[in-house]
Amino acid sequence: MVASAITGLINAAAVSSAILIIKNRRFKSSSEKSASFVLWFTGLSGSGKTTLAKALKDLLTGKGLAVELLDGDEVRSLFPNTGFTREERNSHIMRVGHIASLLEKNGIIVLTSLISPYRESRDRVRKMCGNFIEVHVATSLEECMKRDVKGLYEKAGRGDIKNFTGLDDPYEIPLKPDITVNTENRTVPDAMQFVLSEINRITGLKL
Repeated sequence: MVASAITGLINAAAVSSAILIIKNRRFKSSSEKSASFVLWFTGLSGSGKTTLAKALKDLLTGKGLAVELLDGDEVRSLFPNTGFTREERNSHIMRVGHIASLLEKNGIIVLTSLISPYRESRDRVRKMCGNFIEVHVATSLEECMKRDVKGLYEKAGRGDIKNFTGLDDPYEIPLKPDITVNTENRTVPDAMQFVLSEINRITGLKL
């Protein structure tokens, strides 16, 4: 479902002559509020971004809301030649950001889960979207290395993976994230409820 939706949007984007640019950095005024927004989870590999995003998607979908999850790894699978240099990462983030902005424009709540390590590209995506909420999943590098669910830190430590975020490529911590959550000492339901309460506070919605 995600792959087909993304493919369709990419095809639509290919024939589009412009990208939606919203100048307002933060939320629109209360009289212009929309139920759609882009919730951008950023953090190290293994921090819990995708786990939180999936849990929140299930919750919101269960409330009858239109929700789409854009996972960085899933989108990469559609573009197998995408590498991990700074330039390639930025292009990947712009691609996902553009798709997210199109979905949001059409009234869909968008959850994205990407490491998205560079402030510049995250800020550019913010400007693409109408209602953008940056969620810093601030789990420590030490904890992420302990989890290492995919074995990526171990491979990077051996030199099998180059440009690995947090080791030989920097992760630029958000300076003013809209939401900060640390998953080290919280259960998934607790962390998800915290994020949801912050969304309601920021947007004025009651999700």
